[in-house]
Amino acid sequence: MKLKELVKQKFSDIYGADPALVVRAPGRVNLIGEHTDYSEGFVMPMAIDRAVWLALRPREDGIVSVYSVELDDRTEFDIGDLGEPGDGWGEYLKGVTWAMLDEGYELSGWEGVVTSDVPVGAGLSSSAALEMATAMAYTALASNDWNAPAMAKIGQRAENEWVGANTGIMDQMISASAVQDHALMIDCRDLSTQLVPLPSDTKIVILDTMTRHTHTGSGYNDRRAECEAAAKHFNVEFLRDLDKVTLQKNVEGLDKTILRRAIHVVSENDRVVQAMSAMQNNDPHIMGLFMNASHDSLRDNFEVTNRDLDLMAALAQETPGCYGARMTGGGFGGCVVALVKSERAEAFATEVATDYANVTDLQPHIYICQPMGGAEVVKS
Repeated sequence: MKLKELVKQKFSDIYGADPALVVRAPGRVNLIGEHTDYSEGFVMPMAIDRAVWLALRPREDGIVSVYSVELDDRTEFDIGDLGEPGDGWGEYLKGVTWAMLDEGYELSGWEGVVTSDVPVGAGLSSSAALEMATAMAYTALASNDWNAPAMAKIGQRAENEWVGANTGIMDQMISASAVQDHALMIDCRDLSTQLVPLPSDTKIVILDTMTRHTHTGSGYNDRRAECEAAAKHFNVEFLRDLDKVTLQKNVEGLDKTILRRAIHVVSENDRVVQAMSAMQNNDPHIMGLFMNASHDSLRDNFEVTNRDLDLMAALAQETPGCYGARMTGGGFGGCVVALVKSERAEAFATEVATDYANVTDLQPHIYICQPMGGAEVVKS
């Protein structure tokens, strides 16, 4: 059963009626541009055909009550009395509620059912998808127009200030504003976007190592602090403002770890711009080289890979049909993304999965993905 039908059926089972609204918000995979968004740099993600689905109807008492199919658990809270941040999946809904209220939005209560096929902790932005589904629910109930950059900022505030993960804005921005059949090059300074088509006759393959991370406990926050320290050393507000020449001339007295973080961000921003040109020129070979270089930098300079991510990237890069592969997401576990020749995608997935399982005794999950559109109200 497709998730749209599943969430509608579950809603009907629980509430004895059809939902008033069904909304969808996708997960994402980042093709290149990792750990650059919180330095106001460049990223190039695409939404994937895995998403959070939310069926709901309004209620009049200011209560939000949502049942999770996967977790068999319910979260419930009063919009007018959110209390303090706590633990659990419901905090993402409460965080969006808090941020929207703080920005002056008038919110009404609702009840519903949520389901998702975005893997949790895999680096595919399950939390951002949940945040954008929540924001879409509030927006649709109020009959307001969807403002993707504004809602992305709401989701980021929820993640940063309520949940406590100092993530950048990329995940929410792509979930909120993706365009079908395209990746987006996002300038994380002004949130401007450029549509970027995938090279012809290619597929995006996501390779889940089945090792997991959390943004609040994985070292993610440490990396953000290190980037801020590097920016301070170079007397710029963000590492986005630093170029390679200035970096090389002003390393005296800089801690070597902080220097490596700066090297990654500066070089990664350059790679995103060049990778966009390669894709616009329909050149998967050049795009793949930049993906490989990105993984090397994430491993050596930013130090956010692990043994399994490095193994998966290496296996993918060595398998026929692969143009390039890299770690994607926050790191410390999760997924590798590969750009693969279309006719080889299925065989590539099988071969890499077999090789990885033989070495690690872990059975990876492999997703051959389509670039999808962003958050939306889905006609029932």
